[in-house]
Amino acid sequence: MYKLIQRPFVIALVLTAASTAQAQSFPAKPIRIITSGVGGAGDVASRLVAQGIAPALGQQVIVDNRASGPIPVEVTLKSPADGYTLMLYGSTVWLGPYLRANAPDPLRDFAPISLAATAPNILVVHPSLPVKNVKEFVALAKARPGALNYGTTGIGSSPHLAAELFQAMAGVQFVRISYKGAGAALTDLIGGQIQLSFATASSVSPHLKTGRLRALGVSSARESILLPGLTTIAAAGLPGYESSSLQGVFAPAGVPAPILQKLSQEIMRYLHSSDAREKFLAVGVEVVGSTPEQFTAAMKTEMSRMGKVIRDAGIRED
Repeated sequence: MYKLIQRPFVIALVLTAASTAQAQSFPAKPIRIITSGVGGAGDVASRLVAQGIAPALGQQVIVDNRASGPIPVEVTLKSPADGYTLMLYGSTVWLGPYLRANAPDPLRDFAPISLAATAPNILVVHPSLPVKNVKEFVALAKARPGALNYGTTGIGSSPHLAAELFQAMAGVQFVRISYKGAGAALTDLIGGQIQLSFATASSVSPHLKTGRLRALGVSSARESILLPGLTTIAAAGLPGYESSSLQGVFAPAGVPAPILQKLSQEIMRYLHSSDAREKFLAVGVEVVGSTPEQFTAAMKTEMSRMGKVIRDAGIRED
C-alpha cells in the first residue's frame, strides 16, 4: 500500500528532474522565430529580438519570414512544442477567432512568452480638411456621414480596427478604401484621393514636418515618445479611446515550463536593455518586454475590447 501511494510522487519527481535537465541543456541547436514578410513590423522586431538573445543562449536565432495573415500561425502550430520554434506576431493571433472560421484558440493553442513591442496609430488627415483637432474632426464627420474616405490594409489589421473603433465611439461613418500596401494608401492620402488614415508614426513623421499631412492625435492611452507633444485622441476629444499595434512572442502550447521560463527570462532581459529601447525606437516602435502573465492579460483585454468592435461592425475575413 505504501509503495502504491508513493508511486505517483516518484513519477512526478522523475518527470520534474527530466524537465529541469532538458531546460539546462536547452538550446542545443538553432532556434527559429516565425514572423510575417520581410520589412514589416514583425520582421524588424523579430530580427532585433533574435540578435539580442542569441549571445546569451549560445545558439543562432534565425528569423523565418512567411506571408502575412494566418500562415505564420499555422506553421507555428504544426511545429514541435520543444522551444526551438517561436513566433513573433500581432493581433492576428488573438483576434483570429473573431475574424475567421476555424481559427486556433489563442489561449489554448499557444504559450504567450512576452509582449515585445507596441506602436500607436496616428490619426492623420489631408490638410485640405478644415479641422485642427479631434473635436472639429468629429463634428465634420457627423456633418458629412459617409463622405470621408480612409485608407487601410488588411481586414482586421491594427489601422483598420483603429478606424472602426473611432467610428463606433464617435458615432460617425467613414468609407473604407482597401490597399495592398501601406505605402499606396499614404500616397493617396498625400494626394488627396482619401481624406484620413490611421498610420504608423514612422511613416507619417516626414510628411507632418513638411505640412503635407496633419496629425490630430495618437491612438495610445498616453502620449508617445515616437511623436512627442502630440496629444492622445482620448484627451483631444474622444475619452476612453485607445488602439495600438501589439507584437508578442509565442511558442506552441506544450513547451516544457522550464524552457519557457528560460526563453522568457532572456527575451525580457534583452527587451529591458537600453540597446533594445534605442533600436526599437529607431524603427518607430516602443519596446515593452512583459512577463507571460502580463502578456496573457493584455491579450484577454484586447480580445474583449476589440472583439466587440469586430462583432458589432460585422467584420469577417471569410
